[in-house]
Amino acid sequence: MAASLSQTLVTWFLETGRDYPWRQTRDPYAILVSEVMLQQTQIATVLGKGYFSRWLERFPDITTLATASEEDVLKAWEGLGYYRRARNLQKLAQTLVAEHGGQFPSDPTSIRALPGIGPYTAGAIASFAFGLKEPIVDGNVARVLSRLDNDATPIDSTAGSKRLWARATELVKATDDPRALNSALMELGQTVCKPANPLCEECPVRRFCRAESPALLPIKANRTEITDLDEHVLFIQTSEGVLLEQETGKRRTGLWKLPALPDAFADTPPPLLMKSSYGITRYRVKLWVHEGNALTPQRWPENHRFMPLTEIATAAMPSPYRRALEKLLKTATFRLE
Repeated sequence: MAASLSQTLVTWFLETGRDYPWRQTRDPYAILVSEVMLQQTQIATVLGKGYFSRWLERFPDITTLATASEEDVLKAWEGLGYYRRARNLQKLAQTLVAEHGGQFPSDPTSIRALPGIGPYTAGAIASFAFGLKEPIVDGNVARVLSRLDNDATPIDSTAGSKRLWARATELVKATDDPRALNSALMELGQTVCKPANPLCEECPVRRFCRAESPALLPIKANRTEITDLDEHVLFIQTSEGVLLEQETGKRRTGLWKLPALPDAFADTPPPLLMKSSYGITRYRVKLWVHEGNALTPQRWPENHRFMPLTEIATAAMPSPYRRALEKLLKTATFRLE
């Protein structure tokens, strides 16, 4: 049964699979970059906006990434969000240079031992780069496997995770083409076995599927609650440049942003210039940008500085602030020459 299902998936993928650039290479570094980018970002964004190709142009190999400045790394990642991914990529590259001569190990145990490499990423590198019979389970694969087996075990439970990984292992061990099999499971979830409206009539493995109500699977025990937040920041511009704040928190350390409105002005904020919104993890944030020139001169914290407009373009900055700043600079007094 497993062998027949695996072979059907492989045949379907080899005939219809989409030709992404990371599927055209066996380079474990390029495959790693694609997998990390795609952890929290849609394929259309990674490809359509050129993030994958630009990264490889800037950091074509492990050594180049390992020796780059953190500022350059964060700038190259700008717009993808979840900047810890970029830092972890660089830390991994530095480990590979220090402990493996700048090369990826090819055995699964050594791959899993690398810092920041979880079970999914280890399986992806092992199968896609080295052709090893190692399983992968991401959201798409979990949905496909849950429906194939009509399994209502919550996929975010310990029991559910064990069952999924055991099933994925069974299927990949039953094929001679683990690279295609794992790609097929992901592709099926992306294009046919969709979350809300599965295209069951088009499914190449529908004769193997036991799902009674596929749209209701998979089951999750914990649903993420979205929290609304208000964020108030300042726009202050002088002939020296724009006042920016360098973040120090865990999530976006080292990146530049519009400075937070001081607590002393929380009850009586300065005039509003614009507002926008953005999402980050489980938060929906409303960004309020206030006119701050009337608050100067005052002593700002050490992580604040007036940045010349000529430097702003190359400074690493999260997208919500970049968009707001670009909009504000179009009508500001001092403009980039």
